[in-house]
Amino acid sequence: MSRGPEVIVTEKDNAARRIADILSGGAATAERRNDVNVYKWGGTRCIGLSGHVVGVDFPPEYSDWRDVEPVELIDAPVRKTPTQEGIVSALRRLARNASRVTIATDYDREGELIGKEAYELVREVNEDVPVDRVRFSSITETEVTNAFADPDDLDFDLAAAGEARQVIDLTWGAALTRFLSLSARQLGNDFISVGRVQGPTLKLIVDREREIRAFEPEAYWELFGELSKADGDPFEAQYFFTDDAGNEAERVWDESVAETLTEALAATEAAVVDDVRRRTRTDEPPTPFNTTAYIRAAGSLGYSAQRAMSIAEELYTAGYVTYPRTDNTVYPDDLEPRALLESLTTSGRFGDDAASLLERDAIEPTEGDEETTDHPPIHPTGDLPGASDLSADEWEVYELIVRRFLATCAPPATWERLRVVALANGDATQIAREADPFAALRDPADAAETPELAADGGLRLKANGKRLLEAGYHEVYPYRSSDERIVPDVEPGAVLTMSGRHTDAKETQPPRRYGQSRLIEEMEARGWTKRPDTAPSRSCTTAATSRTTRRGRPGWRSRSSRPPRDSPTTSSPRR
Repeated sequence: MSRGPEVIVTEKDNAARRIADILSGGAATAERRNDVNVYKWGGTRCIGLSGHVVGVDFPPEYSDWRDVEPVELIDAPVRKTPTQEGIVSALRRLARNASRVTIATDYDREGELIGKEAYELVREVNEDVPVDRVRFSSITETEVTNAFADPDDLDFDLAAAGEARQVIDLTWGAALTRFLSLSARQLGNDFISVGRVQGPTLKLIVDREREIRAFEPEAYWELFGELSKADGDPFEAQYFFTDDAGNEAERVWDESVAETLTEALAATEAAVVDDVRRRTRTDEPPTPFNTTAYIRAAGSLGYSAQRAMSIAEELYTAGYVTYPRTDNTVYPDDLEPRALLESLTTSGRFGDDAASLLERDAIEPTEGDEETTDHPPIHPTGDLPGASDLSADEWEVYELIVRRFLATCAPPATWERLRVVALANGDATQIAREADPFAALRDPADAAETPELAADGGLRLKANGKRLLEAGYHEVYPYRSSDERIVPDVEPGAVLTMSGRHTDAKETQPPRRYGQSRLIEEMEARGWTKRPDTAPSRSCTTAATSRTTRRGRPGWRSRSSRPPRDSPTTSSPRR
């Protein structure tokens, strides 16, 4: 009897294609089975799933929203059913005569659960075939080859943790969705979707919206003067006074006081430098990317959390970056930064920057506070894409990841900061002291001491400048500002010309609405997304965020939680 094929199961088709290409030395060919790609070479077959191909749901008798009370779902039995019939059928056919099955799904809790689901499908048709597990953090030739040379067993405990999360999501999501939808008589396509994470996250958004709507702006005024040395460029200085606690205050909270101070400032033609302070500040390079930091950085480039993760996963399966779901912010001991920099020197985009870093005597990458042992921080693998291998968005994200790695290997930047305080005199002091100093405060009734609107020498004006002395990591990482603010170098006693003045009327602003990056940070701070495999594309973050901007996009996808198509809708669509 001929020996059956060895079967490799990956989480997605693109991972199957990449792994097949590595293990076959480029000799693998693709064939279609049940409209599913199967890659074959010699006696090996490699098939990619589509994430979860088996879902959890309630039995049919629990599907009627009208006859089943939502509370009954809490203790209802749960069953598993195929959700991707074509893939399930193709896997079963391959496994039936397989001599060995290797699970090569993603290296995290969710990947372990997907691997267990594949294991159970295999066992349904082949009880005796050996099944092992390989794990890797990047789909590169070295990591994949090493992983297959030293296979391990499935971690059924870790998979069970993922399974428990699945069941809890189903039970509470379906029960709460039904309860709220029925209570609000909002059914049909406009049912109210609620989930274990989605509901609390949505409450964050609602609470913030209530803050915004309840906010009442307060008016205040700020005063500015334009100063310059003889034959020098003008620079802006801001008026400040000392409040009842002796602290500097720039905002004037009374219009009549602001008018008096504006008149006082207009009565000045020059200002005398009263105080000059110089200091240097070290600007440390950023720490390595974990998932949250990566999403935040990608968000600053305009990518939603879901889109950022989707691109990172594509780059991972193509072998260009490490696994993008990680808490880790410390590179592992086996990462050789100098070797990785060497590989980047061949890139037309990053070669010069990598080469400049290699000139350093010692390369000691930065470290964050979180250190785990499952995955390294997100970084390039050293396998470089060609110019036509990536889309424009993929190139932008890939460059972000590469440059973050470069920045972690770069030296700190050094800034020189200069603070100048000048006194604008003339008749300014006399005019300013005609105003009620307590009225300048936001809460004058609580004042402990008398504020001082002007010093004996005049109105106080301050200017803060900064100059980049050593660019450091800014040379390779343009995503943090390195803009300079020039204030001329002056000494106490120097006389500066007052060339302009203006008073700005402003209002306090309500808190900002959550963007996706900030929302994810809030969720993480509350422990709702402790594991990176519950990050945006696998959690309810995007659903909760989208509910404020889109309509008709429920976040819960269980058939049992959905109302019947003919359920009456009694209110307008939710936004």
